[in-house]
Amino acid sequence: MPSIGLGTYRVKDPELVKNAISSAVKAGYRLIDSATVYKNEEIIGQVIHDLLEDQDLKLKREDLFITSKLAPKDQGYEKCYQAVESSLKRFNLEYLDLYLIHWPGTQKLRLSDPQNLENRIGSWKALEKLYKEGKLRSIGISNYTVKHVQEILEYAEIAPMVAQFEMHPLLYQEELMKICQSNGIQVQAYSSFGEGRLVNGELVIDEVEAIAKNHQLSVGQVLLKWGLQHGAVVIPKSVTPERIQQNLNVGGPELSKQEMAILDGLSSTEMRTRFCWDPTDIF
Repeated sequence: MPSIGLGTYRVKDPELVKNAISSAVKAGYRLIDSATVYKNEEIIGQVIHDLLEDQDLKLKREDLFITSKLAPKDQGYEKCYQAVESSLKRFNLEYLDLYLIHWPGTQKLRLSDPQNLENRIGSWKALEKLYKEGKLRSIGISNYTVKHVQEILEYAEIAPMVAQFEMHPLLYQEELMKICQSNGIQVQAYSSFGEGRLVNGELVIDEVEAIAKNHQLSVGQVLLKWGLQHGAVVIPKSVTPERIQQNLNVGGPELSKQEMAILDGLSSTEMRTRFCWDPTDIF
């Protein structure tokens, strides 16, 4: 799995999707992250096929890493199995490189409902079957807490290969990272830019600004580099070709141990912020 991918959350407009993915792939991206609830699988599939037919790019299907995720309404064995089949049809692909359970709960169920657990187990069993059938090359989880990870490790025949969750210096989920890494689960960070608020000037973090200036990087590049140095795969979202290119160019000298510690410590202050879904109280 590539260490940097393109996120497509909230990108539905066909022209925006086409331009973003085309720009990303031509810039060197190979991982495209989608989900059923993003409602863009079909257009992404069309763009992928166009890129594969582009003789100048010389791309093969196996060069690309395509991810999608199970909608909360489709939790449970039968619904999950059919949901994956439907996603494959929308993408017009024979397999997906990674498929995640998007959320540990089920739509319209109370957070405390024990059926959430039963549905999670059923969904995972469906993904294991689809993995064995070759329709999914890897399977994983998204928005799971430490409790949910401990739980799935008890009943899974095939352990999750990837865990995707919100991760940035204002939400450094260290315990969750450690349990994943100690069990061979690749961490994938989403919302590295805090839904854009950490890079658009809405929420300025002096410590990040100082580190960016010191390394002659953008704030976004520092946030991505922080995630990468923690061993996470990052999937920043952008529809601007210049920003897409910039997000890929996060090489050069690493952040120092002191700089990493400064950024890690922000989660322990009053600045700690979760910008996205909170799965904490799901049974």
